[in-house]
Amino acid sequence: MYFENTGLENTLADITLLDDLMREHGLIRATGWDYERVTWDRRFDVREGTFYLRVFGFTKDGDIGANDAMITLLKPALGKHYFPHGVEYGEGEAFPAHLVKSCQEILKSLEKQIKSFEIHA
Repeated sequence: MYFENTGLENTLADITLLDDLMREHGLIRATGWDYERVTWDRRFDVREGTFYLRVFGFTKDGDIGANDAMITLLKPALGKHYFPHGVEYGEGEAFPAHLVKSCQEILKSLEKQIKSFEIHA
């Protein structure tokens, strides 16, 4: 499921700042990046299964691997993990209400912090 109107979409910020703020909210970059795209993940193991809150971003110029990039954030998503196939975000998935609420609170807090550092291009 994709979270709409979080205030994060199209926000532009430095990758090192985003790494720090995401980490404060339990989201890690780990290996979720290439030279132009990046993903921060937070894993949730709940009774209903394993889920991931994901925040996606991309850079038009810069190098993510060198921590030298301005990142434009995209719509965050919540997906359910299925071993060994991966994460599904589809409409047919059931997402526990308590988990959705928790993710919304995380995203709202993250949005407030990021907006204070946002770059306006």
